[in-house]
Amino acid sequence: NNLSENSIRPVVLGRKAWLFSDTTDGVNASMADFSMVETAKANGLDPQKYLQYLLDKRPNSNMTDEELEQFLPWSSEAKEACSKKVE
Repeated sequence: NNLSENSIRPVVLGRKAWLFSDTTDGVNASMADFSMVETAKANGLDPQKYLQYLLDKRPNSNMTDEELEQFLPWSSEAKEACSKKVE
């Protein structure tokens, strides 16, 4: 739990900067985005590449559970497409 709390600390501390989140829907959308970014980081993925991967592939509710699993940040497909470059 400490890892997840520490990962969202910048969001909480910067709450005045999030003025666009003035509705419940805005807050929910922001937290969904932050959750995806932090989960990607926790799984060793480049967050920008991961979000682009999701936007390119466009997972949707018509897909089976097996098809949707490929989009999880710990899946081999996502790791292959979005892993951070080691330099």
